[in-house]
This record gives sequence, C-alpha cells and structure tokens, in this order.
Amino acid sequence: MKKVRVPYLLFAVAAIAAMALAACGPQTPELGTAENPVVWVLTPSQDTQTVLAGAEPIAQYVEEQTGIVIKVVIPTDYTAQQEAMCSGEAQMGALNTFGYVRAHERGCADVAIASVRYGSTSYAGQIITQVDSGITKIEDLAGKTFCRPDPESTSGWVIPQLSLLAAGLDPATDLAEIVDTGGHDAVVLAVYNGDCDAGATFEDARVLVEKDFPDVKEKVVVIATSAPIPNDNISFTPDFPAEMRDQIVNALLTLNDTEEGQAMLKGLFSWQGLEAVDDTFYDGFRQQLEAAGVSIDELGK
Repeated sequence: MKKVRVPYLLFAVAAIAAMALAACGPQTPELGTAENPVVWVLTPSQDTQTVLAGAEPIAQYVEEQTGIVIKVVIPTDYTAQQEAMCSGEAQMGALNTFGYVRAHERGCADVAIASVRYGSTSYAGQIITQVDSGITKIEDLAGKTFCRPDPESTSGWVIPQLSLLAAGLDPATDLAEIVDTGGHDAVVLAVYNGDCDAGATFEDARVLVEKDFPDVKEKVVVIATSAPIPNDNISFTPDFPAEMRDQIVNALLTLNDTEEGQAMLKGLFSWQGLEAVDDTFYDGFRQQLEAAGVSIDELGK
C-alpha cells in the first residue's frame, strides 16, 4: 500500500507547489486598467492625427465617468481594423458600415451604438469630379481614373461598385485605374488637384478640406448620390465583459446631453449624436447587397 500511495502523495505535493508558483508568477492585469487598457480601434477614414485628436478626449471622458482606461489606436487601413478585433488585439471598434457587417459575420464584432449626423442614423455616398471634366453621369466614368478611400469603405467603394455595375460598367476592367488614397479627404483633394478624374466619398466630404481650399465646392462637383446607408458605429468583441460594456455605452450616450459632449462627438468623424442599436440596424444594408447579387467577400476587394 505504501508503494502505491507515495507517488500519488508526491504528485499532489508537486501540483500544489506548481499552483502556488503560478499564483506568485506574472498575472494579466485587469482589463480596463492602465496596465491593460481597453483598446479602441478606429476607422482610418481621415487623416490619422485628426482621428486621434477626435477620439482621445472621448476616451478620457469615459475614463473619468467610469474609471475604465481606453487606449485609442488608428490602424493602417480598414482591413487591419477588423483584424485587430478578430485577433483580440482590440476589444472595441468604431467601425464603418461594411467593416462592421464583415466583422460581425466573422464573429468579431457586436454593435452597441450608431452615430447620428444631421439628426439621422443614415447617410449617403457621392461620386465627385471636377466641374469641367466632361463627366456628368456614371456611364462617363469608363476609361477614367477613379479614386477611393479604401477598398472596404462603404460610401467610398462598396456602394460605388454597385452603382458602376448597375450602369453596365465592370470596375475591374472598365476603369483606367483605381487609386487608393487612404481617406475621404484625400479623395476630394485628388479630384480637386486633377490626380484622379473622379472619386467617391461620403456626403459631403468636401467640407473636410474647405477651410484650406475655399473653392472646393465650385471646382469639385457631385454627379451621383447613393441611397441611404446606415451610419458607422461603436462595437465590441462578443466576449467583452457585459458589465463593462454597459458602463462604457452608458457613459458614451451621456455625451448627447451637454454642449461639451456634443462638441467632443463632432470632433470625431463629425458625429452629432449617438444612439443605442443592435445588429438588426444593418439588416437593410445586407438586403441591399443581397439584392445586387454580390457577396460581402466579393465587395471587400
């Protein structure tokens, strides 16, 4: 009996010792602390510094209201933003419409809040060109150089692709060149400077550069406007702690209630308010893609 018991006794002692050592070893700091902040990854739809300057005051506000520390991160492109949430590098995202639908399909994002602009939770896209370009309708884009913010920009490429296809143009073969500019403001400037014959942005992205180029609305004109698109959002990874999510969401929604809060929202993607929503908010957009006979994966190219 003793020969049987000793190995088990030694194993039990060793296991207890190992557990004790593990308890004394390095531990992952609690999420939402300075040592392990909630990482908020934002859409790089405008100049990086502009986005960062708009997001950081909001992150600081949430920390003051809840004690939850949030770190703002701007990725290199829209795809990198989604990958950050899918890989667990980020727990919170300000996602554009298409980026959210794609990330949600992959099981990486659940929407909590939609942005509000001009009293609406939807917006439109536009196709722009120089006033004297000779381009007056979508069919005229054949053989032209076309600027887009990013391959996964909803108003800057996903919807324009559908418009081109509806007009009988294959974006892959009928455009002379597709140029990725890295932002909606950069698309406007590329068209303004004549670097691209035409381009696509959200409506009306011309205001982003109007301060430096006061004649932009005279020189750059809109030839097409899209149907309504559900707005961008604030989302969380599905495994994000529910109580912490509620605290952050409730704090963010209070930004609607004061002039100071509204000013902070305006500084980030020109938001004018926030509204609590769930995933069904994007069902109409999904139906629009389905009706066009294209898949999410096909459009994200």
